[in-house]
Formats: sequence, structure tokens, C-alpha cells
Amino acid sequence: MTGLNVKRNGQATTGGHTLGQTFKFTNAVSCIIVLAALTFNTSSAFAKDYFGAIAISPSNKAMGWSFDYGNRWKAEQVALKKCSKYAGDCKIATWFRNACGAVSVGANGGWGADWGKNRKQARWKSRKMCKKYDSYCKVKKTICTRH
Repeated sequence: MTGLNVKRNGQATTGGHTLGQTFKFTNAVSCIIVLAALTFNTSSAFAKDYFGAIAISPSNKAMGWSFDYGNRWKAEQVALKKCSKYAGDCKIATWFRNACGAVSVGANGGWGADWGKNRKQARWKSRKMCKKYDSYCKVKKTICTRH
């Protein structure tokens, strides 16, 4: 090490602290950092994800939706099943996790769907997507998970 000084009692020092004091302080700080990281990771590991989905029939615009399911697959299956009661060509328009989903339909039958962190963002994004395919797009369905 550079900058070591030796005092009369024979202890090596750096910047006025003994090496033992520096080592104890460094270990204490390291332990605090590790504990904080473990606490953060543990709390996020227990956070539950909630999934939702919206299904749509391209032919008649029938819809089915789901929210607050434990996985994406189940959310999509429920949305498809609900939509299939009204049409035979249902498909998943959008899915979302701890968020919101929306579907917009245009004047000529075009549609768009998207997700967002809140209702407003999901609705805006679905209208924007719809406008790529149609005009006069209006939001027809918005649904959110608890998040």
C-alpha cells in the first residue's frame, strides 16, 4: 500500500485511521449495501404480476377480455373464450402485464390495439395504431389489471 505511516505503537495507519479501523468500516459499509440489495430484491421477488388480454373478431368486431390473471397464457385463453361466444375468428389484439390495454375501431372496420402503463396511455396508443389502418378511430374497450 502507498502512504502508510508507522506510529510509535507500531500500528500502520492510512490517513489517520488504523488499518483495522478502515477494514471494520469497509466491512460495515459492505454489509449494509448487501443487506439493502437483498431487501430490495426480496421485496420485488414477492411482487405479483397481473396479466390481462383483449381478443377481437376482425369480421364483426366482437371482443372478449380478461384481467388480473397469474400468467399471460391464462389471460389470453379467457379473452379468446369470451370473444368466441360471439364470433369464430377471434384473435388476441393485445396483452398486458401490470398495465392497461385498449382497442380502437375505425369508421371503415379497421382497428388497432396497444397497451400502456395507465388507461390514458393505452387509449392513446390504440387510437394511434388504429389510425395506421383506418380513420375516425374511437376507443371501444379499455381494461386494466390491478398494478
